[in-house]
Amino acid sequence: MSDAPLSEPEPPWAAGTDSRSAELYPVLTEAQARRMARFGEPCRFAPGQIVWRAGERGLDLHLVISGALEVLRVTGDGAETAVAVHGPRQFSGETNLLTDRASLVMARAAGDLETFRVPAASLRELIARDPELSEILMHAFILRRMRLIAKGLSDVRVVGSSFSADTLRVRSFLIRNGHPHGFLDLEACADVEALLETGDFACSDVPLVYAGAGPPLRNPSLSELAERLGLMPRTDPETIYDVVVIGAGPAGLATAVYAASEGLSTAVLETVAPGGQAGASSKIENCLGFPTGISGHALAGRAFTQAAKFGADILVPCGVSRLICDGRGKRVELEDGRTIRARSVVIASGANYRRLDLPELGRYEGAGVHYGAGHMEAGLCRGQDVIVVGGGNSAGQAAIYLSAHAREVSIMVRREGLEATMSRYLIARIEQAENITVRPFHEISALEGGGHLEHVCWRDTATGKDGRDPVSHLFLFVGADPCTRFVEGDIALDEKGSVKTGPSLTPEDLAGWPLAREPFLLETSHPFVFAAGDVRSGSIKRVASAVGEGSITVQFIHQALAGLQGASAAFSLPSSGLSVPGR
Repeated sequence: MSDAPLSEPEPPWAAGTDSRSAELYPVLTEAQARRMARFGEPCRFAPGQIVWRAGERGLDLHLVISGALEVLRVTGDGAETAVAVHGPRQFSGETNLLTDRASLVMARAAGDLETFRVPAASLRELIARDPELSEILMHAFILRRMRLIAKGLSDVRVVGSSFSADTLRVRSFLIRNGHPHGFLDLEACADVEALLETGDFACSDVPLVYAGAGPPLRNPSLSELAERLGLMPRTDPETIYDVVVIGAGPAGLATAVYAASEGLSTAVLETVAPGGQAGASSKIENCLGFPTGISGHALAGRAFTQAAKFGADILVPCGVSRLICDGRGKRVELEDGRTIRARSVVIASGANYRRLDLPELGRYEGAGVHYGAGHMEAGLCRGQDVIVVGGGNSAGQAAIYLSAHAREVSIMVRREGLEATMSRYLIARIEQAENITVRPFHEISALEGGGHLEHVCWRDTATGKDGRDPVSHLFLFVGADPCTRFVEGDIALDEKGSVKTGPSLTPEDLAGWPLAREPFLLETSHPFVFAAGDVRSGSIKRVASAVGEGSITVQFIHQALAGLQGASAAFSLPSSGLSVPGR
């Protein structure tokens, strides 16, 4: 099966990886190689012997001592493509060594091969103890994953339609989780019916996902897809984590990085992909430390790898159905029926963009209506007219990014302009863009089309004029609502549904508070349950603020757990009956 040419722009994280060969595949000095070898054990492989296969999990790093290690991509029909050849004092691996995800490639000995095998636990110890090698390893791991993504170097192929909501759902999941794949667009296929008939497929089976030697997945759920690709970390139902973080946006990932780096056993639960709303942002330019800006996807990917580096378990996709705090401790019930046990919980579930009150909206979500503007969406609307609804920074960033690919971008806002809701630097860029038009006092009144959006109807509330534009892509950034459905009735919320913490909690909220101390600044109405980021009542909706809240939450967790241990050692537990699992 060949891949049709992609109509998408090059992803922003892919630029220049092939020109950085020395960073991708560094040759260690003899001193560096000796230090790395201390963490491994010697291995020998005969010519042609398989070192690992694609799809295997729990891989080890191999430092080549003599000979060569071939790394290959193998497609479902057995065809091989060379990815890399590691020679003496070079090492294997990429970010999946830190995440327990399945390998995308296979490796075998090219002639007689001697290596030092470094298991995952020893690799983390090496990274923690040797800052020089840690920098070399992490830099190479990240660049290698970027190259795999940029080149589509895996055996995963998606066959679908660029007008299909399910195809967009599957591809968005793969892209946001950093999983390389190829894409065959049926819209560019000369004989779609013949292609589908070769496998006895129906249109309802699209998208088809080919992965490995097994039969293709037919319009899979995200959990089915993650299971086939080996993305979901394995969990032990008997494990009791020090910290369970619900949500992997900037606040949740910051919590995971600081908690895991300080020795707390940490799990992060995320429904779709790391990054939250920020992860879907085309570019973030007002985040401290990134003077030229950074895409939300790249920021989320770096934070994900950083948390994994310190040993955090990140479970994706992993929807949460309920948080239970009772006499049996803290338990997080998952949508798939599993339960994760914890000593403390951080609610960092963020917010979801609001939906317009239009009866036909659901029909076009993913089929012309979008809530994020990444490189995939930009490719879909190349050369077309698009509409962005909203006057905040997310809308401004989306409009500027899309203007480089779309023919015309219209920004529709209910107010008279953007000044009250958008940062000045974004407004200045919008004013300079020749193909961006701001349309004040405009509201969307209806959506029209067949299987895909074709027309957007609007009303100018200042003049009373109604209009209808031939637009196939509509981007909505009209505010957000906190994701707190899984704690409703159990955790105190404000009138907007955000989680109340610390000083915002009223005596009524704390009527059942069982401890002598007051709640910490970011602690909720339940002891040892905290909230950080956009989901928290009164939070500042900025990436840097969310990262800050996630980091300081860990200090409160240390204090809370230390106090609990001291109390349980000298006295019986508080009268609430909360049990404390043994450490």
